[in-house]
Amino acid sequence: MPHDLLAAQIVRQATLGAPAGEPASTTEEFAIVFAAMGVKHDVAEFFRNSFAESGALTRVAMFLNLADDPAVERLITPRAALTLAEYLAFERQMHVLVVLTDMTNYCEALRQISNIRGEVPSRKGYPGYLYSDLASLYERTGRVKTSKGSITQIPILTMPNDDITHPVPDLTGYITEGQIVLGRSLYQHGIYPPISVLPSLSRLMKDGIGKGHTRTDHPHLSAQLYAAYAHVQDVRSLASVIGEEELGEVDQQYLKFGKAFETKFIAQSLTENRTIEQTLDIGWELLALLPKEELTRVSLEEIKQYYKGSNGED
Repeated sequence: MPHDLLAAQIVRQATLGAPAGEPASTTEEFAIVFAAMGVKHDVAEFFRNSFAESGALTRVAMFLNLADDPAVERLITPRAALTLAEYLAFERQMHVLVVLTDMTNYCEALRQISNIRGEVPSRKGYPGYLYSDLASLYERTGRVKTSKGSITQIPILTMPNDDITHPVPDLTGYITEGQIVLGRSLYQHGIYPPISVLPSLSRLMKDGIGKGHTRTDHPHLSAQLYAAYAHVQDVRSLASVIGEEELGEVDQQYLKFGKAFETKFIAQSLTENRTIEQTLDIGWELLALLPKEELTRVSLEEIKQYYKGSNGED
């Protein structure tokens, strides 16, 4: 799965946010701390070259723990990275993005050290304090009242055997404020980034979108796209049993919507850098593939303003 490519793209394109309608800030108040744990030499070189070629290296501090480095150093790497982030955020008043990859390698090192110490193992051999250990890293983020700076953290992990109930992704999901899940089926169909929309979530999104943040139609449009794409999965399951030809007209429109959603909304190039306004406009273009009667999550005012059906009718 292309999580390394996605991590590098996030670092290259990351900027400070801005009020709705204003350009993103690229001032010196913004910095990135990138920590890689247990990565191969070629992956580490890829990150270095990617950041250097894009110019992002001027605001990136890198902590690299290679696969052949001692396991105990793997436990120190994220803590050193977060200590620097806290200094930049709370002493230098900067906004800091911390990217940690791969947390699964960190947890493997923790399990290895725990076994050597003779500690009692828990699920799948991981120590019983895995939850609190991960929490001690993930919760070193946010703001403090005495500083203007902030820390935003993106921990990246791989799921052994694609099992989201594995202890590492399971406990991470409990602690963090959201998750972005990559889907193997999308990746096999050439979709990049292969983000699986339905299992992905954000517990804070409702507080950071809408009027004064992004655009007034964002909350309702998001809910409508999610509901429509969820229905696409039901239609695809039905089509696999009875065949697409036997589907009703509306269900066939949902199939077209689902394909367009994956190829136009989810899919982006390695260098594409959409604004949120562009993304919302694409969302309304896709909803035009569906009958107006199916749009139950958006308001009539939003339909009048943004919806343009496939027959050209507003």
